[in-house]
Amino acid sequence: MTIMSHWQTMVLAAALSALPLASAAAQDGRRVTVHGEISDTWCSISGLMFAKGTAHHQCAVWCALGGIPVSIRDAKGELYLILKIGDDEDSAANPRIARMATHEVAVDGELLERDGVNYLLVDRIADDKGVITMTHEEYGIQPFGN
Repeated sequence: MTIMSHWQTMVLAAALSALPLASAAAQDGRRVTVHGEISDTWCSISGLMFAKGTAHHQCAVWCALGGIPVSIRDAKGELYLILKIGDDEDSAANPRIARMATHEVAVDGELLERDGVNYLLVDRIADDKGVITMTHEEYGIQPFGN
């Protein structure tokens, strides 16, 4: 066996042994419907802004277009990081997602859970109620920062 064919054999063996891992990873998501508000993940996790709906709308748009990951925050405060919507190729700074900032939605998709993070591959938007209206009269002054 020549050195070249030995390396070719090693590469082929490594590639074949990785196939079961790749298919297992691809099959490990589960089908879900998630209800909540589309929000930028930076403000949600950092605690920089606690505002929701109209009180946070412009910030959420800027963050989404700036490449900050976008999530759906459900009623319990759980975040679902959106990796893609439908056939869109863009996951960061996606104009389609930015246009839905602070909308209350229900989406169907595949949930992947890794290291305590919920990743969501959205197949379809089942319901879009639009921007959540939150006024000072109804909800008080929205805090900024901790």
